[in-house]
Amino acid sequence: MSLKIVENFDASFALTLESQETLFELLKNPDFIQQISQQLSNKKTSIEFTELLFQPVPYSSQTPRGMPAEFEKYYDSDEHIIINVPPNFMFKAKIFKPSRLCAIYRFIK
Repeated sequence: MSLKIVENFDASFALTLESQETLFELLKNPDFIQQISQQLSNKKTSIEFTELLFQPVPYSSQTPRGMPAEFEKYYDSDEHIIINVPPNFMFKAKIFKPSRLCAIYRFIK
């Protein structure tokens, strides 16, 4: 069994306006935001959705964190958190391709 190395992966995607609106509404829901905030070590800080989404990509020398290079600055940021969009949100928003998305949230002081 051999491994196939992926050098180039197209991480671009487009959402319909209806799907995007539904997904953003779910990701901005106060109950969901509270649920995420409770999981954070700094419980005094709340978060807000930045409306930035990306599709995870295969790990490679160009994408060592499994995300498009333009989003890596958020990974190293103390002011942001990256989460996987829950599968049930993807289903409710009728998003089937891509099969996974990540959302970026910003800490509010």
